Amino acid sequence: MPRLNRIIETSIYVEDLDRAARFYEVVLGLEALLKLERLYVYDVGGSNVLLVFKRGASGEDMVMPNGLIPGHDATGRIHVCFAISADELAAWEERLARHEVAIEGRVDWPAGGRSIYFRDSDGHMLELATPGMWSIY
Repeated sequence: MPRLNRIIETSIYVEDLDRAARFYEVVLGLEALLKLERLYVYDVGGSNVLLVFKRGASGEDMVMPNGLIPGHDATGRIHVCFAISADELAAWEERLARHEVAIEGRVDWPAGGRSIYFRDSDGHMLELATPGMWSIY
């Protein structure tokens, strides 16, 4: 059977791209790779991509010079988990506090990992997790 190697892109859908950009660039410190009218693209750790779409703006097919991207969209609040090193958890907690982002939950995982949960500017649940959360992480 062919094998999946990793997730390359994760998408979220937001009401206001500029408001989302302030959160993801200022609070989380992500670097924008691309900014279009309906989509902002962020580098996550040099090997993953976060796609931030304007809700309702990507439902139609997008014709590209070399192909077609089928339309897609989503509503509702979703969950995204970002990997962090264990020795940076306290620094992340301090950074979120400086930006007045409330930590809504914490978990100490049986294998030793720790997670904190908070929301972005559109109410999506974000998680920062240290190694030891899953057998593969």
